[in-house]
Amino acid sequence: MGAATARQLSKRGAHVLLLEQFGMAHDRGSSHGETRVIRKAYFEHPDYVPLLRRAYQLWSDLEAECGRQLYHQTGLLLAGPSDGEVIRGARLASSTHSVPLVQLSRNELSAWPGFQFPEEFSVLLEPEAGYLLVEDCVRENLTAAARAGCEVHSHESVLHWSSDNRSVSVRTADGKYTAKALVITAGAWSADILRQSLPLSILRKPMVWHEILPEAGNVYSESPVFLFQMDDGAFYGFPSTDGVTVKVAEHSGGERIEHPETLNRNWSPRDTEAVSRFVQQVMPGLSSTPSRGTICMYTTTPDQHFIVDEHPEYSNVSYAAGLSGHGFKFASVIGEILADRVECRPSQVNAEFLRLQGRF
Repeated sequence: MGAATARQLSKRGAHVLLLEQFGMAHDRGSSHGETRVIRKAYFEHPDYVPLLRRAYQLWSDLEAECGRQLYHQTGLLLAGPSDGEVIRGARLASSTHSVPLVQLSRNELSAWPGFQFPEEFSVLLEPEAGYLLVEDCVRENLTAAARAGCEVHSHESVLHWSSDNRSVSVRTADGKYTAKALVITAGAWSADILRQSLPLSILRKPMVWHEILPEAGNVYSESPVFLFQMDDGAFYGFPSTDGVTVKVAEHSGGERIEHPETLNRNWSPRDTEAVSRFVQQVMPGLSSTPSRGTICMYTTTPDQHFIVDEHPEYSNVSYAAGLSGHGFKFASVIGEILADRVECRPSQVNAEFLRLQGRF
């Protein structure tokens, strides 16, 4: 979110400083692990669909600027009970905003032999969905921002900030900076940095890669992105990007942690029991034991929707927080929205439903 905001403001001619406490495209949040899903038939709420359409346009703009592919359109398989949150919500978003969504028959499911679909499940195909190369997206936003004049400081932690509604001051371990406005996109550190009461919880979330069995051939290299709502949780994954492994993770669940600094970044077989059960049930062409993994964090709100707003006391301080494990695909458009707020411009899309006031 910060990299996209910096790119937007820098390209508009603003003098921008970006401060990052870790390295660029780091693995201390929710923006690593090679791939993230992007989709339009948004089962979480139809109000996200206009933002997604704009996000797609802005990711395409970034691809044109950097000269490389960041978005891969593979389609998305959604599977679950017909009255479950995923299927019901996707159909609602599709009908509300005319998003292409195809109901698949049992015969049509044979096109994806890498999956075993429970008999009672409904299965939908969203043709326009796919995945983003997550670290590459962050790097290209940063590169474009720097090319437009943004000053980028990595490994520089913010210690304190203040505002008088006309200017802001930021103090770090390395110096002090002043500006007209401040944007805070601090992920799991948001509550600390914003110094306001925010209803945020931090969840520890493993992501793992399972090896493809020899008899499966290339079925997972040619598969869509997928999301299954099972009895014991929601599981998602990607086509194989290396021809050897498939990335699979659980969107539901997660171990709550008190602070990001206490995160256990080592994954173990215990972390992946639910995913391994899912693989055994649904993906017969994969080894049931993961070969590698990594840990990320979801910073969640009680209603699982983002918070994109101004600070309640300071009109020149804006922020995005609580992306709740489904926010990365929106980074391009939220960067634009935050840039618009800094410049007091009307946004091209309506994000008023993401404001904090009155929600909790």
